[in-house]
Amino acid sequence: MRPTRETIRNNEFAYFVSTQTAGRKPLFRHDRWARLMLATTDHYRGTGYQLHAFFIMPDHLHLLITPIESVEKSIQLIKGGFSFRAKRELGWSGEIWQSGFTDHRVRDEEDWSRHLDYILVEDIALYEFMGFPDSVFPRGLKPSVVGSAAVRAKARTLQPEAGLLPSEARTVQPNAVFHPR
Repeated sequence: MRPTRETIRNNEFAYFVSTQTAGRKPLFRHDRWARLMLATTDHYRGTGYQLHAFFIMPDHLHLLITPIESVEKSIQLIKGGFSFRAKRELGWSGEIWQSGFTDHRVRDEEDWSRHLDYILVEDIALYEFMGFPDSVFPRGLKPSVVGSAAVRAKARTLQPEAGLLPSEARTVQPNAVFHPR
C-alpha cells in the first residue's frame, strides 16, 4: 500500500522531487526541449518555489525546492507551464508527463546532503542541464552541527581544469547553472 502524503505542505520545508515524462520518452535529450525546461523552471523560480538544485535528464528531472505555497502547486507550475509552452513553442500535441510525481521532505542537513549528492549522478558529463541556483542549506532544517549555516555541493567539473584529474571535485558556486553554449 502506498503511503499518503503529509498534510503539512507549506514553505517551511524543502523537498526532493522527481517526475518522469509520459512513457519515459527521452524528450529532454533534444536541446530545444531541455532548454525550454530550463527556461520554465527559471520562470517560476522565486514566485512558485525557491529552486535549490535541479537536474534535467532525458526522460525525467530531479529538483530540490522549497515551495512558496505547496509542493503540489510548485510541480503544477513546472509541469503545466512546460506543457503549455511545449505545445505552443514546439508544436507538440502528445502527452508530455507521467501523472503524479514523487517527493521526499528533506528532514535535516544529512538528508539535504544525500539528496544533493543524488542529483550529482556518477556520469555527470553525460547530462548537460543541471544547476545549483541556491544550494545554501535552507532555513527550518535541523543542522547536523549547531552553528552550521550553509552547505555547498561538490561536483566534478564538466571540462577538467588544467592540472586536475577528472575525478577531482571542486565547489559548485551558488547560482551556478550548467548547460551547453
